[in-house]
Amino acid sequence: MADHSETNNDFISWVSQRGTDSSVRPAVMLVAFEGWNDAGEAASDAVRAFADAWGAQLIAQLPADDYYDYQFSRPTVRRNVEGKRVVSWPTTHVYRSEIPDHQIDAVFVRGVEPTYRWQAFTAHVLGIAQEQNVQAIIFVGALLADVPHSRPIPTTLSSEEPHLRDMLDAQEATYEGPTGIIGVMSETATESSIPGISLWAAVPHYVGQSPSPKASLGLVKQIEHILHVTIDETELREFAEAWERGVDELAREDAEVAAYVKQLEEQQDATELPEASGESIAREFEQYLKRRDKNRRDNWGDAGSGEPLS
Repeated sequence: MADHSETNNDFISWVSQRGTDSSVRPAVMLVAFEGWNDAGEAASDAVRAFADAWGAQLIAQLPADDYYDYQFSRPTVRRNVEGKRVVSWPTTHVYRSEIPDHQIDAVFVRGVEPTYRWQAFTAHVLGIAQEQNVQAIIFVGALLADVPHSRPIPTTLSSEEPHLRDMLDAQEATYEGPTGIIGVMSETATESSIPGISLWAAVPHYVGQSPSPKASLGLVKQIEHILHVTIDETELREFAEAWERGVDELAREDAEVAAYVKQLEEQQDATELPEASGESIAREFEQYLKRRDKNRRDNWGDAGSGEPLS
């Protein structure tokens, strides 16, 4: 069970009191997007865990054709429960549910980071937030970092709102540099008088492929702490333990990996891990762009016009 303090009760009361001018119950929004913001899909899986636990219902879907380049964010073909082949398009969905034992609701935004028209996309999502009486937004992300898989996954909490920083013992957001849709949306939300909280997990870069259940579990625990709630973590905890055993086995079979993990462990044990630096975020963004460009070349070859897809 997560360790909750009375301070977090203040956050729920604060959200509730801010939303009294609407006939719709006040809500807190949780946001996660697949893409650069979501190493190992840890953030998306964490937000999905709460939506599933609370039986969230779909309330909106953003039009995919307006925001996605299908040559980059590919649709997928699958069979539904009736055995019929259907196309699943990259998009963003919005869900809503009550938060058990609280006087506020949760609104969940889950989807794929848009390819273009970010300003219009952000305005669309924040418009939904205003309609849903959202009084605060928790932006959930994950990035690759030089951390060992065998230690607790580091998470950082930051906000531009001084009152929220004091309430949640969060840090001031100081990062400057390349950003993803979460950074854009966070800044725009602040300008629109919807306070935001940024929660990030550091995913070991040498096992950064999806899924990353240990990082998801770390994010889940932090969200539980913020909202003063608990959900059933049994399956996710078992998945995280199995994942860690699997990486341990990988390290035992590869001397270079084992030596590197030991080095990371010694570094983390010797010093307190600092917040992910602007340099590390910028480096990860550059690596993401390289992976994206490589995927495009693999899919389409080098015979095109040479102009990047926007």
